[in-house]
Amino acid sequence: MKALDTNVLARLLLKEDQLQFKKARALLSSGDQFTAPVTVMLELVWALESNDCTPKEIVDSLNLLMRLPNFKPAHEHDIRNALTAYLNGWSFADALHLGLSQKNEALLTLDKSFVKQAAKFGQSSSVQLVK
Repeated sequence: MKALDTNVLARLLLKEDQLQFKKARALLSSGDQFTAPVTVMLELVWALESNDCTPKEIVDSLNLLMRLPNFKPAHEHDIRNALTAYLNGWSFADALHLGLSQKNEALLTLDKSFVKQAAKFGQSSSVQLVK
């Protein structure tokens, strides 16, 4: 299995550079198996946001990508949960941090808005403010 960098996935989804889009599409059509580190998926969301994609467009794009039979990102379950939270107003990064921290006693933060968001969605014991 080969890991893909953010720029390959961004070129595939944004299609703003036709030559690189064609290279990315050919690569993912090759039949090889691909993955991406969770950090690449986080950076991909940021790249799509910086290109003025809406949260719905981003979620639709990543879901389309994850439905490819030869692409399975690391921590796919956590990514999918973070995308759902993202559609409900969470920061994708915060939702991903929380999902990846579920095996820990709590995720400690200095971000009061993160704690409020977690409480709003029944995760108040999972995200705790450092006092």
